[in-house]
Amino acid sequence: MDLSCPHQHLPRRRVLAATTGLAAGAFLPLTGASRAAASAPAQGPDLATAAGYLNPVIWQDFADIDVIRVGGTYYASASTMHYSPGAPVLRSYDLVNWEIAGHSVPVLDFGAKYDLNGGRGYVRGIWASSLAYRPSNRTFYWLGQIDFARTYIYTATAAEGPWNRLTTISTPYYDAGLLVDSDDTLYVAYGNTTISVAQLSRDGRTQVRTQQVFSTPSSVGTLEGARFYKINGQYYIFLTRPANGQYILKSSSGPFGPYTMRQVLLDLRGPIPGGGVPHQGGLVQTQSGAWYYLAFVDAYPGGRMPALAPVTWTSDGWPVVQLVNGAWGTSYPLPAVPTPPRQVTPLVGVDTFDGTDLKPRWEWNHNPDNTKWSVGNGLTLRTATVTNDLYWARNTLTHRIQGPTSTATVDLDFSAMRDGDRAGLALLRDSSAWIGVKREGGATRVVMVNGLTMDGNWNTTGTGTEVASAAVSGSRVRLRAAADIRPGAARPGTFSYSLDGSNFIRLGPAFSMGNDWRFFMGHRFALFNHATQALGGAVRVTRFELSTP
Repeated sequence: MDLSCPHQHLPRRRVLAATTGLAAGAFLPLTGASRAAASAPAQGPDLATAAGYLNPVIWQDFADIDVIRVGGTYYASASTMHYSPGAPVLRSYDLVNWEIAGHSVPVLDFGAKYDLNGGRGYVRGIWASSLAYRPSNRTFYWLGQIDFARTYIYTATAAEGPWNRLTTISTPYYDAGLLVDSDDTLYVAYGNTTISVAQLSRDGRTQVRTQQVFSTPSSVGTLEGARFYKINGQYYIFLTRPANGQYILKSSSGPFGPYTMRQVLLDLRGPIPGGGVPHQGGLVQTQSGAWYYLAFVDAYPGGRMPALAPVTWTSDGWPVVQLVNGAWGTSYPLPAVPTPPRQVTPLVGVDTFDGTDLKPRWEWNHNPDNTKWSVGNGLTLRTATVTNDLYWARNTLTHRIQGPTSTATVDLDFSAMRDGDRAGLALLRDSSAWIGVKREGGATRVVMVNGLTMDGNWNTTGTGTEVASAAVSGSRVRLRAAADIRPGAARPGTFSYSLDGSNFIRLGPAFSMGNDWRFFMGHRFALFNHATQALGGAVRVTRFELSTP
């Protein structure tokens, strides 16, 4: 994926609205456990499977998908930008039902801006990266570049972690795809329009060589988002044309080419009404030999949603997306896989913040101050920043919105707030609004605030305007935010509160959640508590519920 920066000058996301089209060309395979050599690809899934699944398979914001299979378990990684921890690892046993297992990047220790210390990392951090598994040492690898400066590799022996940094490489592998070859050599495909391949040392810590292998024809435009595979002795680099196409490069002469190019899809109608063209994902093979493509669909204001489609192969080894009425299907037969060993943890539901750490569904806006929060008997947020700008406030905790519509309900104990403190529940993006509690002059009010905005350089242009309020007594309030993230237009978010836990009172006007793509991440629910006068106050969130109609 691209950012606006001095080193990135090519256009991005020129097409966000899907148009009717057909898949042209091919699709390609990848082995289950890693991107190592595979046998000849099977001719697609068993389409006679009785049951089916619906797209998107995950209606939450997980973009730039990389997907692998290790034994009977599927794993996927996604972009998270400035959110911490970064690079979530999703887990599934059937490619349809997913849970969050952990994060490959435990903390964004790439500079003070990721701590909201003298700078901010909005729309920086974890972009399109790669997840792989190396059978020889039974180790997961995550690889990604940060700030166009250098590449980081993290490893773990279990997807849920702990993950540790293995190395830093001075070459920034932009939009990288990591390949574990059949001889255990590590290769990286990367680049924007000019595509290169790097070979790493046996221990994965250094670069042995790098070489340009392909230059994208001007008639195609931009290609990026590399995924690197070896199947049946052939090397494939899977590339996206943002944001409406997918192409594949194929070499029979080795990882450094030469490569020939074929179009996989262009302007293919997607499975989400109002959303974009499925693209920039990865390929994976099931235990039975069937192949699937897990892509994402631009679907703002909620973000980019993973969608799954089966693929088949031409006789000369090119993959083809299986369409339904000329489009990426809104439903397909379920993948034929063994019965899952257990049900995955739902991406919606209740969290009472028990245990000793946060569940992996949560990500902070930038790195938190770990001395200012705790879990166990609820989530305690002590004020960590004195500011009137939520975008500068540390320890804002975020949760993805479930589409197409969902509601977040929060039980808030504000008894330990201090004068000047602000705490509540936000719909957070470069344009934001929130409902929460203000403590001023010893009095407490529940308020709705909108008009929190950033410009295209992610500097604050509006710190918010209070548009509605009501007096509250006692020490507890239940806050609610309802979000409509159906793509294709700006959508409403509404706020309400309850003093008795059951009767909700609407507060303030509807907040318009915009569907512009340039912040990349979609709107999120966010829990926050910051001071405007002095530190020392605290709130406790005893319950969070994400529910759908």
